[in-house]
Amino acid sequence: MDISKLMKQAQKMQEAMVKMQSDLNLQVVEGSAGGGVVTVTMTGGMEVQSVRIKPEAVDPNDIETLEDLVTAAVKDAVSKASALASNQMGQVTGGLKIPGLGF
Repeated sequence: MDISKLMKQAQKMQEAMVKMQSDLNLQVVEGSAGGGVVTVTMTGGMEVQSVRIKPEAVDPNDIETLEDLVTAAVKDAVSKASALASNQMGQVTGGLKIPGLGF
């Protein structure tokens, strides 16, 4: 096996991964809970952009339910952002699982 060829392939993969990360930061996913009464918008890079809460989700006597809805919406958005990252990582690596990348 030619080591210089292997190094070039590794460099190409690294460049593709940097571009993928940049692209993920530009893509947006939306998680929701409670039938859409709480919505979280997040980038593919896991940065929360907004949290929207409809008035009917707010009950001053039941803050715990609202907290649960926000938590569920964030988890939904994280799940979608992770799936997006995993899909794009698979395209970069050709489906090869690389230890330590966390995707």
